[in-house]
Amino acid sequence: MATTNDLKNGMTLDIEGQLWTVVEFQHVKPGKGPAFVRTKLKQVLTGKVVDKTFNAGVKVEVAILEKREMNFLYKEGEDFVFMDNKTFDQMNISAAIVGDAVNYMLENTEAIVAINENNPLYIELPASVVLTVTYTEPGLQGDRSSGGTKPATVETGIEIQVPLFIKQDEKVLVDTRDGSYQGRAN
Repeated sequence: MATTNDLKNGMTLDIEGQLWTVVEFQHVKPGKGPAFVRTKLKQVLTGKVVDKTFNAGVKVEVAILEKREMNFLYKEGEDFVFMDNKTFDQMNISAAIVGDAVNYMLENTEAIVAINENNPLYIELPASVVLTVTYTEPGLQGDRSSGGTKPATVETGIEIQVPLFIKQDEKVLVDTRDGSYQGRAN
């Protein structure tokens, strides 16, 4: 348990049986009336963001969220099998929890898995990953109608926009947050 005066960005709260992460908070002390804390909370499972106001000093339940470094091993049916890097325990995580991260995961990809009471909640990938271009049209040097980019399919199967000079079988850095091209991989 903690009070609303102890809130910090990134803290995870258990409100009415649901897990919420504090995105931002502001302690307000008006001229009249009691002080209060205005917060912006993001639901851990769905990503829904809501504004919630608490009276100052009210007790809130803090959820214990354990973040473990894990390796993605392989896909088993609809589940993804991850291995804890410290204990070498394996954990099956459903496709619903993995979400869009599947577009950037190859075998042996490092990821951080957030766990609450032995239940995986979500997966955090590194900011960028190295992927190989499996198919792209050859870029024509005079073609600037598309802003100097062309579509390319990478080894995970998603299509990203790359500059015209990128060729098939080249390794590129891809941003895992929005799927954008970051540059050539060394």
